[in-house]
Amino acid sequence: MLDSNIWLYAFIDQDAPLKQTIARNPLRRQMSVVVSTQIINEVCFNLLRKARFTEKQIGRMVRAFYQRYTIVPIDQESMIVASQLRSQYSLSFWDGFIVAAAHNAGCDILYTEDLQHGLVIDGRLRIENPFAAKQ
Repeated sequence: MLDSNIWLYAFIDQDAPLKQTIARNPLRRQMSVVVSTQIINEVCFNLLRKARFTEKQIGRMVRAFYQRYTIVPIDQESMIVASQLRSQYSLSFWDGFIVAAAHNAGCDILYTEDLQHGLVIDGRLRIENPFAAKQ
């Protein structure tokens, strides 16, 4: 799973070309990408605010996410798992949902720069900051 910050570097951050290249790598490798509905919401919100996307562009973006990637919705189960993971790993409220979505989808890796690099959740989901070695 790719967190919203990775998507935003991939889409709009020309001020950080190295981060943009690194963020685009998982997409270029044709790997199976999983995205939570929360991440789509965060990406769209930030594209509207920071990149001044139009609603028409946002609509195309949402359709593209659903056509290209596996989408994990926030449902009752993910809310319960998020609560448990927040307690167990001291995650923020919103990060708990992202970790729960990756966990429930069976992801091996969650790419983000917002959480502890190398942390392993529940013995199987590894948090990776793709920029850690490059900073």
